[in-house]
Amino acid sequence: MKHIKLTLFIFFLSLISFGQDSISVLWVGNSYIYVNDLPTMVSQLALSKGDKISYDSKTNGGFTFQSHYNDPTTFSKIESKPWDYVVLQAQSQEPSFPTGQVNSQTLPYATYLCDSVYENRYCSQPMFFMTWGRENGDPQWDSINTFYKMNERLRLAYLRFVDSTESSVSPVGTAWRYVRDNYPTIQLYSGDGSHPSVAGSYLAASTFYASLFRKSPVGASYISTLDPITAQILQEAAELTVLDSLDFFHLRSNSETAIAYFSFDQIDNTVQFQNESWRETEVLWNFGDGIISTEMNPQHVYLSNGNFTVELIASNECGDDTISVQIEVGGVGLDNLMLGYKLKSLGEERYILEGTDLSSDVSIYDLSGKEVAMVFVKGKQNSIEFDLSSLRSGMYILVNKDLQIKLIR
Repeated sequence: MKHIKLTLFIFFLSLISFGQDSISVLWVGNSYIYVNDLPTMVSQLALSKGDKISYDSKTNGGFTFQSHYNDPTTFSKIESKPWDYVVLQAQSQEPSFPTGQVNSQTLPYATYLCDSVYENRYCSQPMFFMTWGRENGDPQWDSINTFYKMNERLRLAYLRFVDSTESSVSPVGTAWRYVRDNYPTIQLYSGDGSHPSVAGSYLAASTFYASLFRKSPVGASYISTLDPITAQILQEAAELTVLDSLDFFHLRSNSETAIAYFSFDQIDNTVQFQNESWRETEVLWNFGDGIISTEMNPQHVYLSNGNFTVELIASNECGDDTISVQIEVGGVGLDNLMLGYKLKSLGEERYILEGTDLSSDVSIYDLSGKEVAMVFVKGKQNSIEFDLSSLRSGMYILVNKDLQIKLIR
């Protein structure tokens, strides 16, 4: 009898430990979603990994964000249930157009759609679908007339949408480039050089699985009509693209919608903190010296010198998030380390740093100490050129040899 009880107890524990993750997803977009039935492909891949997705879609051929904004059926779909995620995909070319055009004709409607998602359920998460450049680019404009040019403009535009709407993005276009660069024999496009082949849709499905569940798709038994080797390559590409960059693409679980983040300015022992969290309704600061505050942007005076760990908890009705940063009080300020160097803006978040004894080896870190990616860096003996346009607003530290420079994005 004791043996039977033990067996039942172990079985019960196994149910707790290995239960399914279950989410609901609404897909809003156009033919890049309905070709090869991407929602079903993601669902089948998830099911083969032990997870479950309930889903619906609103995908009309050629639809832009403005088209969806003008279609009452789109809003009916959004309001039909309390979705965990709503995937938003623009018409394949529009985010790659000139920045001013995108800002006036695409971004406002992306914002409207995200606002409607939040209004329907505050804890829902809009997730943008970063699409890919066409096989040979788009010949109508020199800036997008190759795959690489078009893919990069799409990437930057979707990151801008995310930053403007406090949402997230599934980086399918980034995974697409990785496969093109490393496995050029895998044909990701259908015959028109734009829409995905089955392999292209499977790569997108693997990337979305990793983005939605924050888990690796590697080992999924569902491989559609692909051969096992190709499917594994695409799964690994998605894993590599997503799981090392969850914070960069703002990918969170369906129970985490707030993101804690802050920057600060320091003069002697007085520190002005700027709360730059996403979707928070309340904050709690712990300054590391026994003092706390619930102000959004507090100023704090430290009564002694030293290193202090500042903690910010950002919360809303869906959950909370915490960030901890160590600051030095009474030491050499970061601004003082700029003496002898000149930082010039080149426009559009591009900068050039000039000074003696600079090297080509340069890194940029956020306040948590994590190195961040930049679009391009050029280093010479007496100057470094870099681009911060893909980063979210906040403070960053540029490190070059023994030099540390504070950058505000």
